[in-house]
Amino acid sequence: MARDPYTVLGVSKSASESEIKSAFRRLAKRYHPDTNSNDPKAQERFSEVNSAYEIVGDKEKRAKFDRGEIDAAGQPRFHAGFGTGGASGDPFSGFGGFSGFGRGGSQNTGAGGGGGGGGQNRTWRFTSGDGGAGVDEILREFMAGGGRAGGGERAGGFGGGAPERGQDLDVVVTVTLEDLASDEKLRVSLPTGRTVDVRIPAGAEQDQQIRLRGLGHESPTGGQPGDAILTLRIAAHPVFQREGQNLRLDLPVTLYDAALGAKVRAPTLGGSVNITVPAGSSGGKTLRLRGLGLPTKSGGRGDLLVTLQIDLPDDLPDDFLEMMRRWREDHPYQPRSS
Repeated sequence: MARDPYTVLGVSKSASESEIKSAFRRLAKRYHPDTNSNDPKAQERFSEVNSAYEIVGDKEKRAKFDRGEIDAAGQPRFHAGFGTGGASGDPFSGFGGFSGFGRGGSQNTGAGGGGGGGGQNRTWRFTSGDGGAGVDEILREFMAGGGRAGGGERAGGFGGGAPERGQDLDVVVTVTLEDLASDEKLRVSLPTGRTVDVRIPAGAEQDQQIRLRGLGHESPTGGQPGDAILTLRIAAHPVFQREGQNLRLDLPVTLYDAALGAKVRAPTLGGSVNITVPAGSSGGKTLRLRGLGLPTKSGGRGDLLVTLQIDLPDDLPDDFLEMMRRWREDHPYQPRSS
C-alpha cells in the first residue's frame, strides 16, 4: 500500500508548491537509479518519491487527494453507490492520465520487466499529464538519461545513452571599424568568466556569427560543453561611414585650397595621411584613396572615399565680400543651369 505522499517527501500538508518541489529535487537526486545502480532499496525509494510528487506536485491531483477522492497511489477511492467502471468498464476513465497507464515506479512485469523479485529491472514511468511534465523538467536538470527502462524501452522520455551536451552560450560583441581593420585579435570576456582572443574574419558583416567550439556552458551530466556563439554588432563611427568594405569620409577644406589646390591631411583608420586637393575642386568632389578601407574576404582591402566639403569661416571679412561682388560681376556663371 502506497504511503502518504506528504510523508514520503517529508513535508507537511500545508507545504507550499516551492517547498514540495524543493523536497522532490533533493530526494530524487539522492535516490536516482543512475547513481545507485547497486542499491535496490534506493531505486524503490526513488520510485516512491516520484509517485508521491506526481500526486502532490500537481495542483489538481493534490486537491483530489486532500479531498479524499484519490488515494496515495493516485487511484480513485470508491464510495458507496459509486460504479465500478461505468459504461466503459474502466474504473479509471474519469481520472485523466490514469486510464490504462502504469503508475510511476511500478515494476515492469512484462518482457524484460524483472517482475517483483530483485527489483533490478524497473521501468520508471512518468505520467504524461500536468504532473508528469513537472517531473520531467526537474529531473532533466541533473541527470543525463533518466531511469533505465526494462527491455530497452525509453522511460518517461529520458532514455539512456551518452550524457547531454552543454548549452550554447550566446554573446553579443560590439566591434569598431578599427577592430575590423586590425590584424590583431580581439579580446572577448565571456559571461562564464573566461577570456578569449578572437580573430575577426575579413569582410565581417553586421550580425555575423562566430562559433567558438567548446566554450559554451558546461554539461550538467559530464558531457561535452556547448559552444560560444558570438554575434557581431558593428558600432557607428564618429568620422567614417561604412559602405561594404569601403569607407566614406566628409573632409572640410578651405575655399582657397579648393580653388588653388593644396596638400592637406586626412584621417584614416590607420592614422593621418597627406592627400592632394586638385585646383578648382568643387564642394562634393570625391577623391578615392585605394586600399585604405576595410579588409575583404578575397585578401585585399576596400577604398577610402573622401568627399570635399568647402568650409567658410563664420565671419567673412569685408575685403573678401567686396572681392566676391566684383568677381560675380566680372565672371558670372550658373552652376545649376544643367
